[in-house]
Amino acid sequence: MFRTAIRRFPAPTRVLLNTPKPPLSGRPSPAERPSDVPDSISFERKTPPVEVVDQFEPIVNDMSKTAAVEEDVAPKVEVGQKVAPSAPLEPPATTEDASADKADLSSLPSLDSDPSLPASIEEPTADDKTGGGKERTGARAKHSMSSIDRRWRTIRRLALAGSLAGGAVGAWYLANKDEPGMQDPGSAWERFKNNFSELTDYFNKPAFDKLLPDPLPAPHQRPYTLLVDLDGMLVASSWDRVHGWRTAKRPGVDYFLAYLSQFHEIVLFTSQPLYTAMPVAEKLDPFQAYLPYKLYRESTRYIKGKIVKDLSYLNRDLSKVILLDTNAEHAALQPENCIVIPKWEGQAGDHGLVDYIPFLESIGIFQPPDVRPIIKAYEGKNIPIEYAKREAERKQAVIEEWEQEHGGALVGAGAGTSWLGKVFGSLGGTTTQKPTQPMTYLEQKRAQAQKLYLEEQEYWAKNAEEIKRLMEEDRQKQMAEMKGSLMGMMPFSGGAQPEQKA
Repeated sequence: MFRTAIRRFPAPTRVLLNTPKPPLSGRPSPAERPSDVPDSISFERKTPPVEVVDQFEPIVNDMSKTAAVEEDVAPKVEVGQKVAPSAPLEPPATTEDASADKADLSSLPSLDSDPSLPASIEEPTADDKTGGGKERTGARAKHSMSSIDRRWRTIRRLALAGSLAGGAVGAWYLANKDEPGMQDPGSAWERFKNNFSELTDYFNKPAFDKLLPDPLPAPHQRPYTLLVDLDGMLVASSWDRVHGWRTAKRPGVDYFLAYLSQFHEIVLFTSQPLYTAMPVAEKLDPFQAYLPYKLYRESTRYIKGKIVKDLSYLNRDLSKVILLDTNAEHAALQPENCIVIPKWEGQAGDHGLVDYIPFLESIGIFQPPDVRPIIKAYEGKNIPIEYAKREAERKQAVIEEWEQEHGGALVGAGAGTSWLGKVFGSLGGTTTQKPTQPMTYLEQKRAQAQKLYLEEQEYWAKNAEEIKRLMEEDRQKQMAEMKGSLMGMMPFSGGAQPEQKA
């Protein structure tokens, strides 16, 4: 078996482009054959030169093609010339003046090379990769920047400089701005932090700076303001598949609102939205006699992901404001004004709301100058139980003092006589019995408030229908005025036009 070898000097393979097919007969026609050429000499037709494309491919020597190669390299002889015996064929010698259009294919890999042998193609060096040590990225040099690019670069630099200058001016303004009424503005850094926080907290504040109108003149204005929550304090809401949403009114809520409205300005302050809380609030106070003002979710603040009721927006003196709530997070800004009570979940027979009436009633009766120290004294304690103990102790002290001043069971002429004289003492002389124990100041004011509460309830019961009729007429009148004002502004409303003078 012969082992094929790579031909060291391969001849280019010529591919004919758009070459017409030669005639079937290899001999030329008599018209084309010259007359002086003998018939014994074979004539091979030569095609005219055509455009060729050289393709260099490694040619492997094949024993079947040896004869054809020998015929190609055999010299041509003239007629009558003696031909010398043919010598063995040898590969042509390599000459230095080879044509430049023949490429060196010695570096190409062999088609039947041994995989264990090293590759004949050399790896490119670092200089070949980088092009002489410099990597070409395709980007233009800096000096080749167009005029439009330079213009935009200038604009960007000016915008950045303007932003930095504006930020510096704004920081200086915030560091030197003093809020009106501020007692101790502090250092420039403190003023900057306070003013910057106020600037960024704009959208977390209530819609109005004053949530309540100015207080009424005396004696119409109550001295204290009591803020109550809705869900979990006055009512409880639940949902099921059978009935949907249902709202239950807490036991004693009517008495709580009606009785304490004599001592406090009761304001409903809930974290629920207006469209869900307002219908419930209207049913709790249909005549708007006990809840003159109502504040909803829109009046709260959103601080650190929590809903907060900021009492500084109430337009009331905080020394006379009490916040009654079921969530301590709602009073994160003014915890000294808050009383946290347990949340009502809808249990029947509950009296937790009524238990706070004596404590809140005493504040309205005694009228302390500041309620915050009193709330602080009851911090962490059960206020209804603790206040009942203290009230019982004061009552006992008053009784003991009165007994010391009014000692003895009987005072008069019959005192000191026998038992018969005591029985018939009224016949033998005048006697005076010890007066009954007096009522404390708190008990007297409480009796007056209870009497006034009963009179008010009797009045509402007698005139409820008349009041409802008047309220409905007033509502219809307001709707008509609102509709007329809106239609009057429209040119196509068809309303009465002003008379034109002739």
